[in-house]
Amino acid sequence: MNIVIFGLSVSSSWGNGHAALWRGLIGALLAAGHRVTFFERDVPYYREYRDLWSLPDGGELVLYPDWAAALPQMRRALAGADVGMVTSYCPDALAATQLLQDSTAALRCFYDLDTPVTLARLDAGEAVDYIGPDGLAGFDLVLSYTGGDALEALRTQLSARCVVPIYGSVDPALHRPTAPRPEYDALLSYLGTYAADRQAALERLFVEPARALPDQRFVIGGAQYPDGFPWTQNTFFVRHLPPPLHPAFYCSSRITLNVTRDAMARAGWCPSGRLFEAAACGVPILSDAWAGLDSFFEPGREILVARSTDDALAALHTSPNELAAIARRARDRTLSEHSAARRASEMVMAFETVSSRERV
Repeated sequence: MNIVIFGLSVSSSWGNGHAALWRGLIGALLAAGHRVTFFERDVPYYREYRDLWSLPDGGELVLYPDWAAALPQMRRALAGADVGMVTSYCPDALAATQLLQDSTAALRCFYDLDTPVTLARLDAGEAVDYIGPDGLAGFDLVLSYTGGDALEALRTQLSARCVVPIYGSVDPALHRPTAPRPEYDALLSYLGTYAADRQAALERLFVEPARALPDQRFVIGGAQYPDGFPWTQNTFFVRHLPPPLHPAFYCSSRITLNVTRDAMARAGWCPSGRLFEAAACGVPILSDAWAGLDSFFEPGREILVARSTDDALAALHTSPNELAAIARRARDRTLSEHSAARRASEMVMAFETVSSRERV
């Protein structure tokens, strides 16, 4: 298949989770013999932290500073496309949607990588700037990063005709057990961009345990943390961590923490890609609780779950042998069910199913 994507960013992992996901998916699609062209607007804040400049053989990354100037190339790409796709938070999503509707691409697809945010904005009466006034009715297929009730909400609130969940995933070639690094050494680590709606849970499950265990080392990696963040003396900060360093970061801690954004937690069935990254690295995971978590990992057996500071502290006192067994089972399940190759296969199957239906 020839797949053309208009997305947020694949070239920079700074401050967004789209890049790591797309790198794994695109790599898997290319390895399976498909072709991928990714159009990304060249913006200063991603350019400053760019950590990928080209795609592997069979793929093309097009960084365009101006939509009008890139339009001829976009039209040529879509003219020979089996699938044209627009994603959530694409800065030119509305123009790309119109271009796709006017093109001869065989299949028109929208991938909402931020479904809980999309639905929360709709419920609040706010505009969703990456979806036009006709909702998702003009797309043959809508892919959703979130499952559960969100799939029906996309149908009823945005007129999506066909919705298929494509959850987060991990590239096991990048995320795998690796040697720890002393600068990341920690009892508990947390990797994630700052988000206000994660703050209460992060304080409950990370900051308070750090205060309770002042002789232990805690490490946060991420971007956009404000000056007023409640740092403790035993908490260390890594401002930006590109994907190639994620495995060493995870593997340098006894346990790593996953905290879900509020809209994602309320929607449920929306696993962060960080879950699969850490699991593929063979590191025990402590996660907040949310509906559907047990569809991806079995609590107590493949993942530790905490609702309170006391729960988090109890997890941090789990024996090394038990932690090793939990990490091993989570890694096995991730490689079997949550790899980028598995998700790419699910994506292509959705393309083929809808394409064959459209031809009938």
